[in-house]
Amino acid sequence: MNFQQLRAVRETARQGYNLTTVAQVLHTSQPGVSRQIRELEDELGLTLFNRAGKRLTGLTAPGERMLPIVERMLSHAESLKRAGRDHVKTMSGQLTIATTHSQARYALPGAVMAFRALHPEVSLRLHQGSPEQVARLLKDRQADVGIATEALSRHPQLLTLACYTWTHLVVVPKGHPLDDGRPLTLARLARQPLITYELGYTGRGHIDQAFHQAGIRPQMAIEATDADVIKTYVGLGLGVGIIAAIAYQPEKDTGLVALDARHLFSPNLTRLAVRRGETLRELVYEFIRAFAPPLTREVVQAELARAEPAPRDTPHLTEATT
Repeated sequence: MNFQQLRAVRETARQGYNLTTVAQVLHTSQPGVSRQIRELEDELGLTLFNRAGKRLTGLTAPGERMLPIVERMLSHAESLKRAGRDHVKTMSGQLTIATTHSQARYALPGAVMAFRALHPEVSLRLHQGSPEQVARLLKDRQADVGIATEALSRHPQLLTLACYTWTHLVVVPKGHPLDDGRPLTLARLARQPLITYELGYTGRGHIDQAFHQAGIRPQMAIEATDADVIKTYVGLGLGVGIIAAIAYQPEKDTGLVALDARHLFSPNLTRLAVRRGETLRELVYEFIRAFAPPLTREVVQAELARAEPAPRDTPHLTEATT
């Protein structure tokens, strides 16, 4: 058994059982991929894939059980290699953070400044996307850390850690009828054209949930992925904005008035995620501590240990030379 065989199995499942694509990803030939899979099946005494002629059509029941083990073994091997590289060059290199626009724009600057001050030699990359894209970048090993409000906790491959809670507020132009000192209610909001986040971004689910539970159907005039766009259109008089409280900056948003909406919408939780079953680099611990000081190395390691599945006996592995 060798890692080339395991990679062939993993990529075949990832690439929808298209062996031509698998061969391109692994920089080998299609017959080579087929051979690796068959050799592993012969050694295990199991058929991992269903076949229709020469085509693979899906995983067998044993294949479904084996795939998570294959993923875990390859993850540990990659972690071991990374740990070796880090031992040589511990506090340099590149760190990739996947996050949403709101987190990158309003929550991360302080952490990035603190981290850069301590580690100016590290190249820090920020990938911005939807919460689902953040999760995908993490699972595909294209990011070291993921930060988002929604979606991360729905992925069992990821360990998510609570960072901080935040609330929404309502923004209106100065002189707007809602800025009259009367209590802000969902009913009053629903009579206005609303400008807020797209579904899946920045706590939008809690906004929809509040209106649904109240039996009120709001007027969603404009939906956007970040607060800067929302505030721009509110300033143009196109509607009432609902944004994350951290996104309102009185010194910059001089034409807008913020109205407290904590009593209307449930609080939101920003989460930080890393891959389960992985040995984290020292740089990752340093960044996590800069972003969420309560998440010390000891806390994170304890959570990783708690999330680690029970060890299994695994066959001896050799790195293929072909």
